[in-house]
Amino acid sequence: MSRRLVSALVAVAALLPPMAPAARAVGLAMLDRLRPGEWTLRERGIDGRVSVICLKNGREFIQLRHPGLNCDQLVIDDTASDVTVQYACRGRGSGYTHIHREADDVVQIETQGIASAMPFSFVLEGRQRGPCAH
Repeated sequence: MSRRLVSALVAVAALLPPMAPAARAVGLAMLDRLRPGEWTLRERGIDGRVSVICLKNGREFIQLRHPGLNCDQLVIDDTASDVTVQYACRGRGSGYTHIHREADDVVQIETQGIASAMPFSFVLEGRQRGPCAH
């Protein structure tokens, strides 16, 4: 590569906004505003299955099919009312999740991916019920 090209690339890179690790750490503020506690998750669709989970923080909604796993996450969208994250759990599957906050106690979740070598795809409505029972 010529010096002239390297200098031009450095000049262009200096004009781009920085991708600081600290900026990523403070991201996903919308999920941090969701109320912890017991949440009811109602699946949208024909059978409308309902489950109840005890949520420590809203970030747990990202990996509903891979709970507790330390997965690599890529934040696609991060706004005041919407978060979209793609994640990969080495050897355990992956997923793509979009979460829309209607209120601090109501969310809409769309997620799809692979878990236990099987595909999954579902849409849920989550409503906070109160403190966890245990």
